[in-house]
Amino acid sequence: MVKQPVTVNGVVRWRDMGEAHMVQPVKEEHKMVVLRHEIGDVLRDVRQRQGRTLREVSHSARVSLGYLSEVERGQKEASSELLSSICSALEIPLSLMLREVSERVALAEGIAIPDTVPTDMANEFAATRNDKPLASV
Repeated sequence: MVKQPVTVNGVVRWRDMGEAHMVQPVKEEHKMVVLRHEIGDVLRDVRQRQGRTLREVSHSARVSLGYLSEVERGQKEASSELLSSICSALEIPLSLMLREVSERVALAEGIAIPDTVPTDMANEFAATRNDKPLASV
């Protein structure tokens, strides 16, 4: 008997495949991307790069500290109004935050997306904020 690893939802299991000559290649599965997790990760990364606390950002965004924490951890699905308020508090355009999320999702899906915002423009915005560029190409 030949055993072959099979990945299901990120868990590797060993399956009996019968005789060696009958083994078929297993199609690679991509891990499911949860959008709220990616949004939360990007918001947390931006906040931490700015050296700001959850309390500072929640106060500026007029969002409860606990709710902002849940959004950053991907436990709550934030509305577009709430995302706009958080991005304003972080002083970044909503479009730039969503672009970073889009790049992360594309990477997780194994898709290469050409850069649609010129690097100079993204870096110019980052320079006006005295911050690191969000996306470097």
